[in-house]
Amino acid sequence: MSSTEDSLTAVPATAGTEAGGEAAAAAGAETGAETGREAIVRAARRAFTLRPYGEVTMRGIAADAGVSPSLIVKRFGSKEALFNTVVDFRAAADELFAAARPGLGRHLVLTMVGLRDRLRGDPLLRVVFSLGIEDERTLLRARFREQVTDRLAAALTGPDAQLRAELIAGQLLGLGATLSLHRPDGAGSHAGPERLADLYAPGLQRLIDGA
Repeated sequence: MSSTEDSLTAVPATAGTEAGGEAAAAAGAETGAETGREAIVRAARRAFTLRPYGEVTMRGIAADAGVSPSLIVKRFGSKEALFNTVVDFRAAADELFAAARPGLGRHLVLTMVGLRDRLRGDPLLRVVFSLGIEDERTLLRARFREQVTDRLAAALTGPDAQLRAELIAGQLLGLGATLSLHRPDGAGSHAGPERLADLYAPGLQRLIDGA
């Protein structure tokens, strides 16, 4: 929010068909650079959420993203660097909190639905479902608290700002879990985003206002 008031190592390709396939994938990803990067990040989010860090491979992420392992190394440098990108919530928080307090509850719902559709997955839920070892889960949750919960708390006024921010974050996670469980094909399968906001945003707004 602009103010509290307003708002690894590369895996070499083998000769023959595999090399040609990887070269084509890399070329395709380079042609649509941002699309290629987003596909890699989406695949990495799935991989690091569903499997412990030590079991995740660059080759597996590349296969899921439809790019070559060498392209991932070119863009991110290492598995560790890619993991650090995945555990960064700042971009999602920038969009979620880009509204003034009086309309923030509705904005949060509409933005969550929009981010899920655009990213083809929930931007926050990995903090709950990550299967990493304790150090990885601790880092993920510390980043979430710093970049989402604490940032929101600093923008709230009135008593219990930190607690209210934690409850708002919990409700956003609950919304994401509900949509994942009951509407895997999209929030608009039965009721559109505006209707979801009609029903869900007032509770968020009460916590935002501190009423």
